[in-house]
Amino acid sequence: MAALVLAGSAMANDAGSRLDAAVPAAMAQTGARGLAVAVIEDGAIVSIRTFGVRNTAGDPLTADTVMYGASLTKAVFGYLAAQLAAEGKLDLDRPIANLLADPLPAYGNLAAYGNWGDLATDERWRSITPRMVLTHSTGFANFAFLEPDKRLRIHFDPGTRYAYSGEGIMLLQFALERGMGLDVEEELQRRFFRPLGMRRTSLRWQTAFAGNLADGWDADGRAEAHDERSRVRAAGSMDTTIADMARMAAFMVRAEGLSSDRRSLFPGGTLPITTRQQFPTLLPDAPEAERPKALAGLGVIAFSGPQGPGWYKGGHNDTTANTLVCLEERRRCVVILANDVRAERAFPRLVRLVLGETGVPYRWEYPDIEDE
Repeated sequence: MAALVLAGSAMANDAGSRLDAAVPAAMAQTGARGLAVAVIEDGAIVSIRTFGVRNTAGDPLTADTVMYGASLTKAVFGYLAAQLAAEGKLDLDRPIANLLADPLPAYGNLAAYGNWGDLATDERWRSITPRMVLTHSTGFANFAFLEPDKRLRIHFDPGTRYAYSGEGIMLLQFALERGMGLDVEEELQRRFFRPLGMRRTSLRWQTAFAGNLADGWDADGRAEAHDERSRVRAAGSMDTTIADMARMAAFMVRAEGLSSDRRSLFPGGTLPITTRQQFPTLLPDAPEAERPKALAGLGVIAFSGPQGPGWYKGGHNDTTANTLVCLEERRRCVVILANDVRAERAFPRLVRLVLGETGVPYRWEYPDIEDE
């Protein structure tokens, strides 16, 4: 275990000390090989702790180890959209079609973005807005390659309900880059990563990351080398470190870059979630009593619990487990990055250890979790 403890409240330091005992126990129980935790109080980082190993060689996981951010990328992209909206550069409720010079299907199926050509016979693409993308209500499946015929389609009227879609996120990236002339990676670097000193964070692989890089472990304990992603994908290509992601989380919970009259833009929870669980996508509505008390916001999920309103986002693939939970009261957050998907089973108890009871709908995100 390695710890970087910064000046903070006695409560935060006490929580950090408890993590020193709780995290190794959780790793032993789940089999997870590496895990990093950051604690934020009053919008400032007060503790960063790392546990276990980063690779099969047994090198220690450190605060500067590059790890896969996975869908935490969507939260950062959502904050970019909030800033663009605050500046009057992006209307969250104006159709994306209005940003493009040509009809969306005319761009065809683009490997770097999505299968827009498949939408030629369904005019509902014309109504999709940036807010619908960020609240996962485009009507798309997660990705077209998951459809039985590998073709992108709209399963319900856009904006009417939640269904997680990475392809939807890519539609907004396409609109910003092709329609508005922005470079998403450069915008993130200019607005967030460089000013915050996030030198080891990018949506595109950097050769400088190779010296301190995390492998991953899957549910069966098999190791997999880190994927060197050459394409910028707002749906989930971000590499980051626990130190860098803590800086970003603190920035977001402070609502930096949003004027006082525009701070309601983020997290901007507006769409009630009506499914029993998040995955598989496109599930039918659940009975009222079985729905999470949560709203889809701009790349994150908004909730209200015993300590008032908050927001969170998970990040997951076969060998990655991440979570970011923030409470608006006292601007408190916990960030957990794990290079082992088995660590997810311990997330509820570790978040609770730091923040107390929050109201995060963990059963909706992880329906098979045992310890909530």
